This record gives sequence, structure tokens and C-alpha cells, in this order.
Amino acid sequence: MSGATHGTAPGPRLYDRAAELAAVARLSDPTGTGGGGILFVTGGPGEGRSALLARAAGDFPGAAHRVAAPGHRVPWSGARALFAALAPGAPDVRRALRTARGEDGVAAAVSGLLGDLPVMLCLDDLHLWDAHSRAALTAAWRRGPLPGRPGPRWLVSAARHHRLPGVPGAETVRLGRLGPDGARALLGDLCAPPPAAPVVRRLVEEAAGHPGVLVAAVRRLGAARLAGAAPLPEPPVDGAVLTEVYGGFLEHLPADSRRLLTVVALAGRTGRAAARPGGVAVDAVLDGARATRTPVEPLDGLVADGLLRRADGLLRFEDPFLGRAVLAAAPASPHQRARRAGAARTASALAQGERHRADRLGPPAAARALAPVVRGRSHLVRGLAALADGPVMDAHEALLRAAELLRGRAPAEASDARFLAMEAAWAGGDVDACLAALGLGGDAGGTERDFLDGLAAALTLRFDAARPSLARVVARDGAEDDPRLLLRAGSAALVLGDTAAAARVHARALARARAEHRTALLPRALEHLAYAELRDGRYSGAARTAREGLRAAERTGQRNVAAHQHAVLALVASVTGDGEAVAEHAGLALDTARPHGLAQAATLAEWALARDERGHGPAAQAAARLAPLVRAGPRGGHFALRMLVVPCFVEAAVAAGRTAEARAAAGEYAVWAAYGVDGAAPALLARCRALLARSEGGGEDGEAAYWFGEAVRRHDGCGNDFERARTLLAYGTWLRLRRRPGAARGPLRDALVTFERAAADGWADHARSELRATGGAGGGAADPAAWGLLTPQQQRIARLAAQGATNREIAGRLTLSPRTVDHHLRGVFARLGIRSRVELPGMVGAGLPAQAGGTEAKGLVSSRARRSAGPS
Repeated sequence: MSGATHGTAPGPRLYDRAAELAAVARLSDPTGTGGGGILFVTGGPGEGRSALLARAAGDFPGAAHRVAAPGHRVPWSGARALFAALAPGAPDVRRALRTARGEDGVAAAVSGLLGDLPVMLCLDDLHLWDAHSRAALTAAWRRGPLPGRPGPRWLVSAARHHRLPGVPGAETVRLGRLGPDGARALLGDLCAPPPAAPVVRRLVEEAAGHPGVLVAAVRRLGAARLAGAAPLPEPPVDGAVLTEVYGGFLEHLPADSRRLLTVVALAGRTGRAAARPGGVAVDAVLDGARATRTPVEPLDGLVADGLLRRADGLLRFEDPFLGRAVLAAAPASPHQRARRAGAARTASALAQGERHRADRLGPPAAARALAPVVRGRSHLVRGLAALADGPVMDAHEALLRAAELLRGRAPAEASDARFLAMEAAWAGGDVDACLAALGLGGDAGGTERDFLDGLAAALTLRFDAARPSLARVVARDGAEDDPRLLLRAGSAALVLGDTAAAARVHARALARARAEHRTALLPRALEHLAYAELRDGRYSGAARTAREGLRAAERTGQRNVAAHQHAVLALVASVTGDGEAVAEHAGLALDTARPHGLAQAATLAEWALARDERGHGPAAQAAARLAPLVRAGPRGGHFALRMLVVPCFVEAAVAAGRTAEARAAAGEYAVWAAYGVDGAAPALLARCRALLARSEGGGEDGEAAYWFGEAVRRHDGCGNDFERARTLLAYGTWLRLRRRPGAARGPLRDALVTFERAAADGWADHARSELRATGGAGGGAADPAAWGLLTPQQQRIARLAAQGATNREIAGRLTLSPRTVDHHLRGVFARLGIRSRVELPGMVGAGLPAQAGGTEAKGLVSSRARRSAGPS
């Protein structure tokens, strides 16, 4: 992925690249660039950007570092890859990234790692780098080398559609296709012995000068066909070749852009009235988009990026190979899948119960004559496969069809199919599709009838009608031993807002799945439990469950479940303040969530990134990330998470000056809180109103003070200590800004202790800083009354430390690690309002109860004194 060369290994041979190599030579020449410079190289997939960088690195007389795009576009992942390339194995690379965050910081850190030697930095696929790193690099390029330093040469490649930053003095070259002579020369390098002359002519013609297509075609043909001993396939450049060349490019496009390109490609191939020599009619594309529910918003961007060309009311692909690659990569229609699958393969998958690994292709035409139960089970298997590792709305369609075919014929399987279809639509964030699945239960009765009716009422915001039905589901199915019914009961409890019951019921489902060795069901049970624990504020438990669920999902190939577990881990890491873990898990979640339509996992991951940005960066950045998540509609956040994100958005938006948006979101949240299905909502609504009043200048005894008091009061009865601590932190900060430091210390100390108990280090640092600003932990008068607020463990440690015991001695006495003792002591100092352990004896002397731990402390001190005195 990255590495350094020193001009000793020659780069690859290139053909028809004289202008591009001349530009590289100008960049490499120290006399021609003044000791620095930047060259951008753009081109399409497979046109040789990476080969040109390899050639430049091999020919450069000094050190040349090649850095590929990181695997995940998460904040600062590109800068991390660059640092690792410049200082491989250096233990302080991660620390350098933390201290360098920000455009100026990254530029300065890179300059520090480069030294004074001539260096060429070859950055590949800039369009795949994260926005934070691109912004920092752009700032460094625009500023130029530091005075008195030679400055590096930057050779940067990007896809043709990527908008390059404006950098004074930068040069840009655009790779083109090879001429016939260049293509024949490349074929000669690729093949030994050379291909037969007719094969050369055909390949040169079919590849149309595209070097990547030529390489992929040669790789797939084999020696016999290249020698002319076997006929060439028709066409030689088929969908498999184009998928090999363009597949990675298409995979990194936004999902909506890929879908719209597919609509254009299909309209051009099948629309008889729409397809014309100059392209396909725009109206036909819009009709196709409406028919397939494909958003048309990306169209202007695709035209602006040069992927599509629009003229005279027609659309066509700028690169014809791209259009063919889109068709090759497009999901097959049901009829195409039916023709490609065999009845034996489907029956084998059903018989062996391979569920998530089962054949995803449709049954053959002959299978349509089979009994509805057989066809229903086939759809059920394919739906399970897509639900585990595929687009969830494809799973929804298959499971919906299974429920229709099995209804009245196999009631238990029809019930499973309905529930799973609803789950697929829920994961995809489609309320209408959820209701469609629930509406298939016309023949259901008893507890399932209650579940279908109650959930349908909740999805249409009729919670008064939903509560009795869903409460009966929790009471009945929660007493069952069938893990499938327990999962249904746990889901009902979550919809009711009873997160404690949801966690309890899902824990039982997990236990039953383990006892029955339900390997395929185990990852789903862990997914449900992790989310329930997350909603209940049990962050450490949610992290443990999610890690176990991640391992189970990876063992069984259930990538969709793994994406959800990564999202949960990202959100937990945003609580603890581990920015590296947030970026890693959120990136892995989004890598699967976006192409598979997992709106729920994507919303959780984006929420985690925004919370981390709120803790470490400007509020405007977090507010911009959160704004789409609280928006209603198909391009907004997940319908079940949207309101949960609002309090975080209001906090960031108020801090960023987006007060009108914050007030509108808080108004909608007030309606949600009135439904009574989220126990923490009244307290969080009061916090939102307090923040809004603070931003509008509420007085000491005015609106802001009232709502902060209400928020704290309401938190006391709804659990979730972390959110209570965030409210106390906001309240204490407001009091400090109102020049009431004495009143601010109490809320800030309470917040600090809670954050420390939750191991939320980033939030604890924030609270500690605010407390220090009041004169509390930073040198204000100690508060003896605060002793009673210490935990029993903190009191024991404080007593021992007050008697002079070291951290290591305290750790040995209490069976702790010295690091844990130090962690507790920092909490003690913050709570008591003192600077260090030197002030602890004074606190004890002021009347704090020292007797309980006095004997053991004296014993430690006496033994230390004896060791200092030597043998008697």
C-alpha cells in the first residue's frame, strides 16, 4: 500500500506517455522547480495512473515515498497513512496525528518528518482520501515549502471526475488512451511468446487503446487463445473484463449515483423508443428512475464530473466502457436470475439449511411449476442470504414473496418471513416497506396479531393504540423459550421505550440460541442485545456484546450484522473519547452499510463520527454532519433514530450559530417527547431548551436557569448517567460563563465523576478543564463536604494516600493496578477541589474520616520506613 524507494529500481515501461513523462521530469529536476512543486495526474480506471507514479518513484534520484489511498475514508485516515509511510514503525506516529489534527498541524508534522533531503511524495487515488486529509494537504500545497527548506515534490493522482484543488503553480496532466503502436508494444510486454497477428489486431481494436482493458483481456484469455489455437470469445472484451477494470471505481461511487448510472445504461440498451444514436432521452431515464425508485438528484453531479454527457435532451456515457461495466455489475433481474440458477442447486441449499450461504439466484423456469410451499421456502432462503450479506431491500422483496407463498400453507415459516421482511425494511429505513410486511399477517392471531397491529400503530405514530398490543407481546413472548419469539418480544419492548426489558429479553434470546447451538441465529441475537444495551446506556456491556457479535458475524459471513456491530462500537467509542476507534469502526460500518442500504447502521456510524468531532473539533463540523441525520424523508436519517440524534444536533447547532435549525429540531423533538416512548426525552428536551435560551441570552434566574434545573431534575428519574453528566457539564459551563464559579463547581464535579466512572476520558477532560476554570481543581478552596460524594473505593484510596502510601503500595493492598489507583486519585482531586495528594492530609485533618483506613495505611508506611532503615 505504501513504501519508499531511492531511485535504485527502474519504474515500469510506459508507452505513448511522452508528455506525461516530460512533466514528471520537470517535477523531479531541482533546478526547474525551485526545490519543490506539485503535479496532478488524472485519468480513468485502468489508464495507468499508478504505473506513472511507480515509474516516477523509480526514476527519482532521492527518496520517493508512494502512499496509496487508505482502505477507509474516515477522518484523518489519509494523514495517518502518509505519516506511516514517512516514518514506518515509528511509535509516535499516532501521537503525531493527534497533535497535528487541523490543516496547519498536519502540514507542519509532514515537514518535520521529511527533513532536509530531496523527497518525492507520490499520493495515489486522491479522490479516495478522506476530506479532512485532503483539506490539510491542500493547505500545505497552497502555502508552499517552509523558508530555507527544499520542500518535497508532490506527484498526486486522482480519478478524472475528481475536482482538483486550486494550487498556484501546480501542473496537471490528463492520461489518454494508447495509440495502435503503443497498444501493440504493451501486448508484446504482456505476452511471451507474442500473440498471433490476428489476435493482436482483434485485441487492439476491441480494447480501443485502453491499457487496463488490454491487460485484463490478456489475463483472461489464456495461452491457447492468444496463440490462435483456440477461437476468441465473443466479444473478447466482455463484462468480466470490464468488471475487473471498473469494479473498484464503481464500488466507491455513492450508492445513489451507481443506481442512476444503471438506469441510464439499461435505458440505453432496452428502451427502443428512447435509445438514439446520440444517447438515451433524458425523459426515458427519469421514467426509469421513477419506476425503480432511484433518486435523480445525482444526475447533475454525474454530468458535471464528466461521467455522463448531456446534449440536446440526450444522455450518454462519456466512456462507453463504463456504460458496459455498469451493465455487467448491475443486479440481475428475477428472470435473468431464474435462467442462471439450477433447480438442483436451490434444492441442495434448502436441504442442507445453508441459510446465509444459500444460492441467491432465482429458481429456473421449471421451478415455477413447483408447489407454492417449495417456491416460498426458496424465496425464504434467498431472503435470509441477502439479509445476512446483501442489499437489505433485496432481502425484503424475497422475504415478502416468501410470506405471500407460505401464508396459509406453512404458518410458522410465513410468520418468520413476515418478521424478517419487516427487519430488513427496518434496517433499510423504509417505513412503507415495514408496513407492507406487517400487512401480510391477515391470517395471524394471538400474540403475533398483537405484534403486527401494535408495530403498525407505532410506525404510524399511534402510540396510544400501540401500547396495549406491544405490552402483551412483551409479557407473553418474553416468557417463551423460543429465541425467535424472544427476539420479537425484545423488539416490541424497544418500540415501547422499555430499554431495560428489551435488554433482559434479548439476553434470554441469546442464551437460548447458544443452548440450542443456533449458529446462524447467534449473530442476530447479539446484534439485538448490543443495540438494546446501547439504548439503555449500558455502554461497556454494549461494547462487549458487539465485539462478540462481530466475531460471530465474521465466522458466519454475515457482513450486514457485522456492519451494525461496528456502528455500535463506534458509538460506544464516541462516549469513551477514543477517536481512533470511532474512525475505524465507523468506517468499517459505512463500507458495508452504504452499498447494502443499511440506513440504521449508517445513521449510528455518522452519529458516532459527529460526537467525536464535537469533542475534538469545531462545532460547525459536527453540526453539518448531524443535520442530514435529523432530517425527515428518504435522504434523512433512519426513522427510528432521527429523534434520538436531535439533542446532540441541538447542542452542536447552537454552538455553531445555527440557532434557527436547532429551534426547529427542538420543536419537533417536543412532539416526540410527548409520546412518552423515550424515558430520557423529557430531560433531554429540557436541556435543548436550556441551550437555546442560553444562546439567546437567558438571565441568571431566567429561562436558561429554569430549563437547566428542570433537565437535572428529570434526569434523576430516567437513568442514563452519561446523558445526565452531559447536562450537568452544560449547566456548569453556563454557570461559569455567568460568573458564578462557586455554583458551577457542584454540577461540574458531578459530571466529572460520572465521566470517569464511564471511562469517558474525552468528556472527563472537558469537565476537568471547566472545573479548573472555576478555580475548583485548579487551585480553589477545598470543599470538605465533598468527601461524602466520593465512592467507597475512592475514599479508601484517599485515606491511604493521605497517610503517605505510594500508588504501588495502595495497589498491592487493594489488589488493583497502579494505573487504576492513579485514575481514582485524579477523580478524588477533582471532587475535593485540590491539586495533588500533598493536600490530602489537610483534608483529613479538617475532619474527614480517616480512621477506617488508618491502620492499614500506617502499616504500609511503617513497613516502608523499616525498609528505608535497613535490617535491624
